[in-house]
Amino acid sequence: MVRKIKSKLILELRSQGQSGRAIAAAHGMSRNSIAQVFEAADREGLSYDDIAEVPEAEVYARLFPGRGEHTSVYVQPDWTRVHRELARVGVTLKLLHSEYVDLVKDEGGLAMSYDRFCRRYQHHVHLTGVASRVGHKAGQAVEVDWAGPTMTLTNPVTGAEQKVYLFIACLPFSRYAFVEPCADMTQTSWLNAHVAMFDYFGGSVPRIVCDNLKTGVITRPREGEIVLNDSYRELAGHYLAAVLPARVGKPKDKASVENTVWHVATRINAKLREHSFASLAQLRQAIRAELETYNAEPFQKRAGSRASVFRTEEEPLLRPLPAVAYEIATWVYGRKVAKNSHVVWQKNSYSVPYPNIGKTVDLRITPTMVEIYDGHDRLTSHVRVPTGTSGVYRTHDGDLPGGKGYQPWDEHRVRDWATRIGANTLTVVDRIFAAVPVTEQGLDPALAVLRLSRRFTAGRVEAACKIALEANIRSPRYSHVRPILDTGQDKTGTAAPSSQSEGGGYVRGAAYYGGGRSK
Repeated sequence: MVRKIKSKLILELRSQGQSGRAIAAAHGMSRNSIAQVFEAADREGLSYDDIAEVPEAEVYARLFPGRGEHTSVYVQPDWTRVHRELARVGVTLKLLHSEYVDLVKDEGGLAMSYDRFCRRYQHHVHLTGVASRVGHKAGQAVEVDWAGPTMTLTNPVTGAEQKVYLFIACLPFSRYAFVEPCADMTQTSWLNAHVAMFDYFGGSVPRIVCDNLKTGVITRPREGEIVLNDSYRELAGHYLAAVLPARVGKPKDKASVENTVWHVATRINAKLREHSFASLAQLRQAIRAELETYNAEPFQKRAGSRASVFRTEEEPLLRPLPAVAYEIATWVYGRKVAKNSHVVWQKNSYSVPYPNIGKTVDLRITPTMVEIYDGHDRLTSHVRVPTGTSGVYRTHDGDLPGGKGYQPWDEHRVRDWATRIGANTLTVVDRIFAAVPVTEQGLDPALAVLRLSRRFTAGRVEAACKIALEANIRSPRYSHVRPILDTGQDKTGTAAPSSQSEGGGYVRGAAYYGGGRSK
């Protein structure tokens, strides 16, 4: 075929004085084809000097315009649209071909077969340099893992070093990467890194592909159902995603993030190796700057970069983020509901609906809330008592049945109990409440005095409170009243010889230790 003849070479040899016969003999070309090149060059008035700097393909086109061009009898699809639509969920070449056939029939044209359609699409991919859609779909999965290489923080005062672990995430379609430094590899760090990842991407995806680490997966049997960590499952559900752990010993199940881990080591860890960082925030800022550079680097075997492909093709297909970011939670299992219809956590009590009295429930603890569950059913929730506070009751009235036994302990209920014991006991309770800046702080000291009536008779407690008041103690407490009852001073109506102080109870005299105490 004339198309295979190197027209530019023939004209160059001709300019050197070689004949057509000599060129054919030396290069194994057809004399007839060489003659056609000579005739075309004479017709166009071209010499080798005219085309010395012109590419071979252009020389052939000038000598033989229109020759070798093929015009297909089939209607050509919009291959750019085909490539774009193929990125969507569930869209296949088979579906797009059927839509193309229907469209061509409506227009009265000739449609190409499915085999030709597939070959022409692959030809389009090859010519344009884009990635084929046969593999990963846009906005459908994210692969996550801990990086093997670590970094360090350096204390500027002591020079001590702290190891920093890197959380890596990658969207397989665009290879768009995310890196988050963490002080440890605990579950809290793992979950916080996911929250930061979705915020960085600006959307979520239906699948999270992870390794079988304990912070995410409890068990992954060869047969049967995979058991996920409760907190990790909740996080995925919050972002409308499903966790799909890779098979054990099959790193190719998350090949994209494995490759990204290596890239991060050479593009980020290595570049920052001579820098010193004193805080995670400072290190995170430096990593984000290098990460932007890495994502913007052009691909070697496809058009664009990770960032450009993500922005133009994948970001529009991400699911919108929830209105509120996921709040990290801790689970506490097997807490028993007490007879007062409350469950205790960190020395504070939270009410549970009374039909659950005696049952065991699970607590979901967040920085702001305490949620109480019976299996998968949430029974109730409370605002969490601030850390460092104890003895506080969080009670919903609807959680308690009727009757005085289930009334919340407050100032009025305490005073009612003191009134039933006696006037002196009520005075002691009033002074306790008057001595504290917040009423709730007086509940426990007052109840400690009143509960003495369970060990001793109400009359004896009333008499002991009277003796304590007569001793001119400004705010009698349990530590003042209990020694009076133990020594029997309330029975005689007089205090034993002692020295008294605001900070403690009565000091027993010599008569007490000598055997002369009251019976």
